[in-house]
Amino acid sequence: MTGAVTVAAVDDDRMLLDGLRSWLAGTDRLRLLATVPTVGDLLAGPGRTADVVLLDLLLRDGSVPEDNVRRVRATGPRVLVISTVADRSRIVSAVAAGADGYLTKDHDLPTLVEAVATVAAGGTAHSPELAFAWVHDTAGDRPRLAPRELEVLRYYASGLTLKATARRAGISPNTAKFYLDRVKEKYREAGRPAYTKIDLAHRAREDGHAP
Repeated sequence: MTGAVTVAAVDDDRMLLDGLRSWLAGTDRLRLLATVPTVGDLLAGPGRTADVVLLDLLLRDGSVPEDNVRRVRATGPRVLVISTVADRSRIVSAVAAGADGYLTKDHDLPTLVEAVATVAAGGTAHSPELAFAWVHDTAGDRPRLAPRELEVLRYYASGLTLKATARRAGISPNTAKFYLDRVKEKYREAGRPAYTKIDLAHRAREDGHAP
């Protein structure tokens, strides 16, 4: 991408938002458009046009994290979920609903900047917390897909060719095929085989992984 990445933040912690404003004022790679306490406020203001939305996992308005992710993604911005606590089940649900990464709030500014840049460029912001959450996901018949497997599945299920998927993910076609084969094997082991690209697209939609 060229120029600064535009960012909006949805969080009801005023001290954190004040700190975020100060933080981002010190980098020319990100431009903060809005800081708001709810997704409704985001969608009603300039923040809805941001490239990336920093979305607090748990808001005090009682909204459901997965619904918040879907509402934001439906309007265009990509989503980086942030939280004070690594709540494994909610992290997995948020990413399955369309979030493009997860960070706890104790990361430093360079880590946040890189994560936002990765998400804005179409990638998935990996973190130890996200990887741990996926490894320990115990939801029924939903396969435990690693972040990289999920990223490749999303691109491929969106209609991209294998080569285009590899380019978007920054890997070789052989590596992309390796990840897709692993995804197929995991769905087979879960009793929900996906033999073709159409099958994978169906599984991605069923499990909330569709882009």
